[in-house]
Amino acid sequence: MASLRTALLQGPSGVPGSVGESLRVLDDAAGRAAAQGARLLVTGEMFLTGYALGDRVAALAEPADGPSAARVDAIAARHGVAIAYGWPEREAAEDGARARVFNSVRLVGPDGAGLAVYRKTHLFGAYEQREFTPGDVPLVQATVDGVRIGLLICYDVEFPEAVRAHALAGTELLAVPTALMRPYEFVPQVLVPTRAYENGMYVAYANRCGPEGEFDFTGLSCLAGPDGVARARAGAGPDLVVAAADPEAIRAARAETPYLTDRRPELYRSLG
Repeated sequence: MASLRTALLQGPSGVPGSVGESLRVLDDAAGRAAAQGARLLVTGEMFLTGYALGDRVAALAEPADGPSAARVDAIAARHGVAIAYGWPEREAAEDGARARVFNSVRLVGPDGAGLAVYRKTHLFGAYEQREFTPGDVPLVQATVDGVRIGLLICYDVEFPEAVRAHALAGTELLAVPTALMRPYEFVPQVLVPTRAYENGMYVAYANRCGPEGEFDFTGLSCLAGPDGVARARAGAGPDLVVAAADPEAIRAARAETPYLTDRRPELYRSLG
């Protein structure tokens, strides 16, 4: 199976609410990623709207098949690059109920076809817990160029159970749009490579960078390999990094460090 060249877009937070500008940035990044042979582009959490929206989250939220989704589909097809992007997803309300809003990521194939939507299951901090409904589907996957892609968002990857569930379900590359702020640099520097190592998979961790509202995002996006070594890593500023995710390295890592096959689930039932 061929390697999947993967690009991580780490951008400045910009002006929250500027969806049109975000789509322009995405189009440019997809073109640059394609020029470097990438077939998958992963953006940061809440990429389309910005993260620090205050009480404007519901006003800027769109359904998964909304107008911005159609524009992302066109960008993916024009450049031949699959795109995983974050945005606030509005669910259709029923019987006069208030529409729920989720912190979501959508994966679009390199032909522009929608492949999957995942809703963040672990909400971080008072802002997210006030503005979003937590998702209740822990495992979402799709396939790009023969590689099984899993989806999580930011804080989700810090829960070992969430990542292990993907490993057991056959995820080879875990795409994680992120909005990690200071002072949690430990997460991309140590925890993300550890998650990749202990599960024998690639983790594509694409963060925001710079100040936005009350937050200051760390950057440090990385593509961590199944041996715990980062194949590509950004610094603290805007960047587009590209590296290959090789399924053969996954097989080699899982053979060398067989955590998945040496598990003893009967011992862990009380932990649930």
